[in-house]
Amino acid sequence: MAPIIEFKDYTFKYRAQKEPTLRDINLTIYPGEKVLIVGPSGSGKSTIAHCINGLAPFSYAGESSGTLRVKGEDPAKLGIFGMSKIAGTVLQDTNGQFIGLTVAEDIAFALENDRTPQDEMFDRVGQVAEVVEVASLLDHAPWELSGGQKQRVSMAGVMVDDVEILLFDEPLANLDPATGKRAIDLIDKISQNKKTTVIIIEHRLEDVLYRDVDRIVVVGDGRIVADEKPDALLAGDVLKEQGIREPLYVTALKHAGCKLTAESLPQHIETMRLEPYREQMARWFREVSYEKAPKAQECVLSVKDLYFSYVEGNPVLQHIHFELQKGEMVSIVGKNGAGKSTLAGIICGFLKPARGSILLNGQDISGMSIRERGEKIGLVMQSPGQMISKPMIYEEVALGLTVRGVPEAEVKERVHRVLKICGLYPFRNWPVSALSYGQKKRVTIASILVMNPEILILDEPTAGQDYRHYTEIMEFLKEINEKYGITILMITHDMHLMLEYTDRAIVVSDGHLLADDTPAKVLTDEVIADKAYLKKTSLYDLAVKCAIGSPSEFVERFIHFERETGEGRGSHGTDTDL
Repeated sequence: MAPIIEFKDYTFKYRAQKEPTLRDINLTIYPGEKVLIVGPSGSGKSTIAHCINGLAPFSYAGESSGTLRVKGEDPAKLGIFGMSKIAGTVLQDTNGQFIGLTVAEDIAFALENDRTPQDEMFDRVGQVAEVVEVASLLDHAPWELSGGQKQRVSMAGVMVDDVEILLFDEPLANLDPATGKRAIDLIDKISQNKKTTVIIIEHRLEDVLYRDVDRIVVVGDGRIVADEKPDALLAGDVLKEQGIREPLYVTALKHAGCKLTAESLPQHIETMRLEPYREQMARWFREVSYEKAPKAQECVLSVKDLYFSYVEGNPVLQHIHFELQKGEMVSIVGKNGAGKSTLAGIICGFLKPARGSILLNGQDISGMSIRERGEKIGLVMQSPGQMISKPMIYEEVALGLTVRGVPEAEVKERVHRVLKICGLYPFRNWPVSALSYGQKKRVTIASILVMNPEILILDEPTAGQDYRHYTEIMEFLKEINEKYGITILMITHDMHLMLEYTDRAIVVSDGHLLADDTPAKVLTDEVIADKAYLKKTSLYDLAVKCAIGSPSEFVERFIHFERETGEGRGSHGTDTDL
């Protein structure tokens, strides 16, 4: 069988860079294969996709050597339009792909460009909408949809052209765990039923492996480090060496000293052969002791009986109540559209509740303005681009103080102090545009910290980041939490973040408070996980299959072990220069 994608000694260098992003790539993918590409940020994995779909060199100018053939054609000669008939790409930010005013119009866009007869267009749009399960949404506006629905519409928009290759760039980055599972399930069905060649680029490896993949390609520093079947790759140490997060159950087995083999089938915890490892896991569980940290007793924020509606009679939040203790790190979790970001908006004063009250240090803050609340409660949005408004780092961090009329000498002292805390002091006179994504994230945090807030709220602090940058940001947040006593509340879809870094999880489902408990208990409770669209941790399945009596305690001990040994944070440490 002839390959559908073939790289031979392929090197690619972007015009603006001195060194090549891809070096001597040799990769062969056959029709109908499903391949997962993983690697740290900047490793070149997205550039591989750009070369396949023609974005490089047409949208991203550069030079190449060696050969690349996609279905026998040279993408550099066929162009973006020609390649779009062969390979369809679903971007991480689905909003960037929408063109039409309705779902049906958006799906039909490629057909309209091809001047497809209207009857045929209606038929093909209807067929592909059925495949991706959005047939009931055809008259909806794309921006009315949930994250998972938007992704399905994007998939339909590229599939309607009957492409032979589907490229998915970070398909899970903005999805809650359960919606992510459904997305992976749908990709798998399309792969099997339509015999489409599927390439997935994703950081959340364990979530992608919810369904089989044929191979995992590991990219590191522009080269292919490994190209193996999942079972063989998971049994080795390549992922850890490259700073890529392994599935949690694989990590737990390795912590216990188990020597994994491909024959034990570690790709799925549900079907893995665990007999050789049960005794070793049980012994490790007994030996890893831990003491629960005493709970903080000083309440800093109290949310009481909160109700909110955007449209009267259609409540978004109902009877929400919880307390934050001083110095806690707490996560808010739940499915897309559950009301998590709305709750943050109410706490910050952007929205007014229909009922209920919020107390800060025992004082009702209903009469405080957004500006007054902003001096006590800081909100860091998901994307740095949503917050940064000044060209220079110093100006951006100083902005909040400057508009409040703080004397210049005090502004300078406070800005320099917070830049040192955030590891940004050497760059104080740099333009923001010269920074990496992780550094920009720190700038947004610094611009809030300079106000000396008591509470920091972060919306998806690690979305779409590789394990190294995830670790750096989370270790930094943990440091400012411990050193400066700042209470941190994080809205997240990342179950590993919730387990490893927070001691409590507030679970919101369909506008209701579903649970307020330890992350380990939440993620080992099937009822809560199902209702809130969370994903029950694979550590639970490992504990059950190894006959360990208390799965939630097993999870607690695993997290304690990682925190104490630093094992879960890889060998990268915290790099203040990012």
